[in-house]
Amino acid sequence: MGIGDEKTRDDIEKYGCTVINVLEEGELPPFTYSVGIARKTGEPEVVVIGLKRELAHFIVNEYNRRVRGGERFESGRLYSGFLDAFDLLAEEVPLSEYDEYFGRGLKYYEGPNFRVLQLVYPSTSGVWPWSPEASQSFRNRQPVLARSGRA
Repeated sequence: MGIGDEKTRDDIEKYGCTVINVLEEGELPPFTYSVGIARKTGEPEVVVIGLKRELAHFIVNEYNRRVRGGERFESGRLYSGFLDAFDLLAEEVPLSEYDEYFGRGLKYYEGPNFRVLQLVYPSTSGVWPWSPEASQSFRNRQPVLARSGRA
């Protein structure tokens, strides 16, 4: 492991994961994901795309807290308690997206031998990104990585 990896290991040991915030770059929106949850709990890592860093960081930490407390998350199910007025939908991220989004995870796990759930959120008016009424800017801001029937 290279630069910053000692902090990664320390965070995982102390908190159960480290949280990676990736800034917006070109067409790629900002996103935040965990590294270490799978190793510590056997449960999937998590990613949130398109939210402000502080809120996304909170959601990842809340997911980690809940998983460490014994809660299990399944793809295709709604979960409350992350955003005040809205449920989030957990969707499994396919391996084809790992190179683009999870570089630190790939390095930490020495390959794509971990699962990731994307926590997808609706717009403030309750519209999901795959809905016909979703704006193109909302869809661009939060691409749904899962290849489910919803996307």
